[in-house]
Amino acid sequence: MNMWFLLNPPGKATIHVENVDEFKWLNSSYCPVLRQLESAAMKEYYFKAGHPTTLSSGSANLKYRNPKYLSMLNHLRFYLPQVYPKLDKILFLDDDIVVQKDLTGLWSVNLQGKVNGAVETCGESFHRFDKYLNFTNPHISRNFDPNACGWAYGMNIFDLEEWKKRDITGIYHKWQNMNEDRVLWKLGTLPPGLITFYGLTHPLEKSWHVLGLGYNPSVDRTEIDNAAVIHYNGNMKPWLELAMTRYRSYWTKYIKYDHPYLHRLANA
Repeated sequence: MNMWFLLNPPGKATIHVENVDEFKWLNSSYCPVLRQLESAAMKEYYFKAGHPTTLSSGSANLKYRNPKYLSMLNHLRFYLPQVYPKLDKILFLDDDIVVQKDLTGLWSVNLQGKVNGAVETCGESFHRFDKYLNFTNPHISRNFDPNACGWAYGMNIFDLEEWKKRDITGIYHKWQNMNEDRVLWKLGTLPPGLITFYGLTHPLEKSWHVLGLGYNPSVDRTEIDNAAVIHYNGNMKPWLELAMTRYRSYWTKYIKYDHPYLHRLANA
């Protein structure tokens, strides 16, 4: 990646590439996910046991047993002040988004004392808290509203000063430790994100971040065209054969297919 940016300098922007292996503080004595991954029970759950004999019998469990949900590259989002200790505010972007407009305006958004600025996703019932968390568990039912509105990762503005004041990483650690046996939620970083930033998320105007281009064939074309950021969340990424054709051009128009590296990949 360093070589890519050396050969393709991004104008006036400053690029700083970091290696997760260089974060010596990110170890199993500090990070619950790493500690849990070392446990025999977790290894058994994700890598060995209970593999279904038929696809139909195991389809409900397959995605919950995908080890990608334990990747530290996913969970690093809960350690932003440690990764960037000198920053007061940071704009978080996922790797499956396209930036279509200037995002400078996000820096002046008043988060009103909240930590996370995000676009809410509660227009559909399956994006409320009860679809992500286990409300039969008293720890969840006592602390959260099942009808609370979900929000999206992918484009978030975080106030890192407020983050540190409220010990957001500590809150995340607390709940991740409580979920070692997977009874509070099953997978991913969105459920612990919803928990960690509960009551601490400021809703952004929806045109900042339009989602669903990786799974929803009915995203409104006008919304896509007006969006500052579009997000190919879901399995149908624009660089894959199974991408939805109607959305692919929003990504491909930025790809320099005549670049020697990309040309070589395309013909590999």
